[in-house]
Amino acid sequence: MMGPDSTLVAMFLHRVEVSGSQDALWERCDGRFRATTWRQLADEASRLAVVLEQWGVAPGDRVVQIAENRREWIVCDQAILMALGVHVPLHTSLAGHQLVEQIADSGARVVVVSTTVQLEKLAACRDRLPAGIRFITYEKSPGAPLGKAVTSWHALREEVKEGQSQGMAQRALAALSPEMLATILYTSGTTGEPKGVMLTHGNLTSNVRAVLASFDQHADDLRLCFLPFSHIFARTCELYTWIAGGSRLALSATREAILPDCAEIRPTLITGVPYFFRRIHQRLLDVGQSQQTGSLQSLLGGRLRACFSGGAALSDADYDFFVSQGIPVYQGYGLTETSPVVSTATPSAVRRGSVGKPVDSVDVRIDDDGEVLVRGPNVMAGFWQRPEATRQVIQGGWFHTGDIGHQDSDGFLFITGRKKDLIVTATGKNIAPAHLENLLCQDPLILQAVVVGDGRNYLTALIVPDPQKLRGELISRRIFAFSKKRIVSHPRVVELYAQRIQQRLACVSQHEQIRKFTIMDRGFTIESGEMTPKLSLRRSVIMANCSPLIEAMYRDEK
Repeated sequence: MMGPDSTLVAMFLHRVEVSGSQDALWERCDGRFRATTWRQLADEASRLAVVLEQWGVAPGDRVVQIAENRREWIVCDQAILMALGVHVPLHTSLAGHQLVEQIADSGARVVVVSTTVQLEKLAACRDRLPAGIRFITYEKSPGAPLGKAVTSWHALREEVKEGQSQGMAQRALAALSPEMLATILYTSGTTGEPKGVMLTHGNLTSNVRAVLASFDQHADDLRLCFLPFSHIFARTCELYTWIAGGSRLALSATREAILPDCAEIRPTLITGVPYFFRRIHQRLLDVGQSQQTGSLQSLLGGRLRACFSGGAALSDADYDFFVSQGIPVYQGYGLTETSPVVSTATPSAVRRGSVGKPVDSVDVRIDDDGEVLVRGPNVMAGFWQRPEATRQVIQGGWFHTGDIGHQDSDGFLFITGRKKDLIVTATGKNIAPAHLENLLCQDPLILQAVVVGDGRNYLTALIVPDPQKLRGELISRRIFAFSKKRIVSHPRVVELYAQRIQQRLACVSQHEQIRKFTIMDRGFTIESGEMTPKLSLRRSVIMANCSPLIEAMYRDEK
């Protein structure tokens, strides 16, 4: 007989059995946080599972969900799995045509959406939607978009009688196995078109066990979650570890709500990306409280015992600040294809600048060219309907991450850049641009930076200013300019940024210095296609869009 953590459904039902009447989830409703118990979540999930089965969802069928973090997202996730389906969550930030392309690629016939906003994006591309798709919305009155193809979940739930849903979960428990496909997650596409990553129940539950073994989670811990569940980072490290560990979870609806929510619910654990930690650090710098003992703890609710960072490199300055304030930040490393956690720092094994040591049951090897290779039960089953792409990245049981890194003598892993992003200059120097960009963005005046120089004699950079910080500098220095273009080209502004760039890169070698730079009058955004939904830069798109600016910096190249 399989154990209580052999599949995601088994893991969830075990939690309901053990903690059914306990408050599990907090979500803001009518201005205040309201709690939902484990048993209430299970009841809602089994009812929706009945609906999906009645709508013809058979074992292995894909069901798309397009929704923000909310109670229904969690319910829908478990319902799809109880119906023996495959959950395909899509990012709410995607444009309509991107959503339609991924719906079509997955072959889904049922799409669950949160709001009319998402329905309207799909309705604008209705001619490209596959025929016969049915939609469920979490809004009580779905409105006009897509007409009769849309049904309100609230109406469907009332049609399911209690007796119909009682046996649903147990049937799923008996039918599921660790080898069965649980989800398809579309990668962000930093180097190409998104591909569907296939993760099994066993991939995810093994990674959850490894994460929980790395850090002692208490039953009374309260996590504040604001990273989207449509990304594997939050899904494994927040959602599934919460279920398996039996702690408590609160959902923050927007970025603007994070700090007010911290003040109200006083979390003990927070998981974020480096952008979050940088903004928190900068906020206290701005108000002159960064050196004040306890200021960080007070800002984040007063009970925080640890933070977790992933998704990109956390700057040493932000790491040092949190540690100096008595709140440790444990950095980790992983990819969608690895469910995602490959390595993480732990209370007993932490090293500044490192992403920790490999977690239980995961092996890491550094290839001859410096690429990080991973092997373990967390490695994906493959890319959806792309066998050749799968063979290219999984060879001899090892997943080729595309990341460049090294391990020190104690086994700590350090990530230094992307293999495909590696710049090779005309003089043969190999340079990791991500490292330089991270250094540049530690300056408060620099919001984004892209380093260029592949095949060139020297490095250049595209610099996006932080508008608020630059405005303050302009006022204090009495620099007058009345348009963005005039501001970024003003000689004193250019001189200011030249000094800042020189200061930030004082610690790197001569061939890693930025010879020329261009200050942008706009930022790189998801809407322009220059950033992924998880805020990673798409270098190829940026290079194409900014080609005239880049070529101008090399016009006098010898």
